Amino acid sequence: MTTPSDSRCEIAIVGGGLNGLTAAVALAGAGFDIVLIDRRDPRETLDAGFDGRVSSIAWSSKVMLEIMGVWQGVADEAEPILEIRVSDGNAPLFLHYDHRDIGDHPLGFIAENRTLRRALIDRIASLDTVQIKTPHGVAGLERGPETATLSLDDGSQVSAALVIACDGAASPVRDMAGIRHIRHAYGQTGIVTTVLHERPHRSIAHERFLPAGPFAILPLPGNRASLVWTEADDIAERILALDDAAFLEELMWRFGDFLGAVEPVGPRWSYPLTLVHAERYADHRLALVGDSAHLIHPIAGQGYNLGLRDTAALAEVLTDRRRLGLEPGHSDGLERYARWRRVDNLMLIAVTDSLNRLFSNDLAPIRLARDVGLAAVNQLPPLKKLFMRHAMGTVGHLPRLLRGEAL
Repeated sequence: MTTPSDSRCEIAIVGGGLNGLTAAVALAGAGFDIVLIDRRDPRETLDAGFDGRVSSIAWSSKVMLEIMGVWQGVADEAEPILEIRVSDGNAPLFLHYDHRDIGDHPLGFIAENRTLRRALIDRIASLDTVQIKTPHGVAGLERGPETATLSLDDGSQVSAALVIACDGAASPVRDMAGIRHIRHAYGQTGIVTTVLHERPHRSIAHERFLPAGPFAILPLPGNRASLVWTEADDIAERILALDDAAFLEELMWRFGDFLGAVEPVGPRWSYPLTLVHAERYADHRLALVGDSAHLIHPIAGQGYNLGLRDTAALAEVLTDRRRLGLEPGHSDGLERYARWRRVDNLMLIAVTDSLNRLFSNDLAPIRLARDVGLAAVNQLPPLKKLFMRHAMGTVGHLPRLLRGEAL
């Protein structure tokens, strides 16, 4: 019988999803000794087939992944976003973003999650300071003056100067630490699938606001698009239960025929849309990153980008402190990280929540006001450029990684 072995490291990361893998690459690249813990070995997903799930990657996020040595494994399979068209249902007025208005590079990219996972895991394999400890769940968390200790479900323990929780919106580690959070269910479900269409999309992303919620058409390589389709919970349940022909009929009513014939080519995914926000992002020898700290409405496609910004800020704070001879779990550095990220996250939470409430109705006076608003922004180049830069993640006090600078 094998006895579970204990581990010691500088930083223990709980969660092997995109945020946990990204944090492991960034911090290991800065020289920290990392143990990554998850219930499932992330390397097992490398041979998984296409599952239809994608992420929107803002321009600054692409810059960060590039300086981390990850983008090289994503670039050939990512589709650039050259234009974004925002419309209110079938209204003739719309908002049009064009990358040529602010530079010669794309506004962002759309990449399959499996492509991102593979590139991150390949990068981890090239680093000798990351130990992947799976398949293990965290059964307990104890924090002392100098270390935090994670008890795993196999009886082993991992001791670290700092624990980073990247274990999702329902974060067990956050709850073990007694960090409270707000949770608001929107009463909406996100339906995700991929379609093949007849005509080329020309790297244009479409965000259509329908009475039930946003309907996003995100370009993928080839004549393919990923759909993020919002519906009320009860309607979504019925749509997901439809046979293929009836599902396509519902889809086309929302999609339209501007790209010709359309055929679903991926599985259907669904998830409840919920707002989650932690009371604080840091505690004694603990930091929250990504969905464990904040989960927002997908209306702006910024979920993974916020996690990248968290990682970039935390990695910079910890690296700067290390240069001063200070260990990573000290409260001063963690409080600086929390202050840095809180304003940005709260602003995006407010924007996405307000947009969803504003557009998820069909009252005529409100519909007219928002259509006029979209058209007005479209005719104000300085304001439109500011919104574009926000979407690209290039506004505000950016960490070095997001500026393409090494830690």
